[in-house]
Amino acid sequence: MKKMTIKTAMLLAVMAFSCCLLAGTTAQAGSSTGMVNINTASVEQLQLLPGIGLAKAKAIVKHRNQSPFSEVKDLAKVKGIGKALLSKVRNRVTLKGKTTAQPPPKKKKSRKKK
Repeated sequence: MKKMTIKTAMLLAVMAFSCCLLAGTTAQAGSSTGMVNINTASVEQLQLLPGIGLAKAKAIVKHRNQSPFSEVKDLAKVKGIGKALLSKVRNRVTLKGKTTAQPPPKKKKSRKKK
């Protein structure tokens, strides 16, 4: 059996750490995959975006009912959505097409054995 070099061990550690980081980004509460059309999505669909709860989702709907979004950056005009939150959701929102985001699959409750 060959010995592992320090370079190989470091590479494996970096790869493992990267996998953990990537897994963590999709496993956050309220996260999902897919795109959200901010001009047509329901309050429930808007809440699939990271950092968007019930109050912000309702504020987005209220804003778009008064004036539909013409650019994604217009989300920053909604009360409670700043530059930081906009950068979090920017790659998950669109102005065209259908909302394709789906809630994460529900975990089955495991029964405790007695």
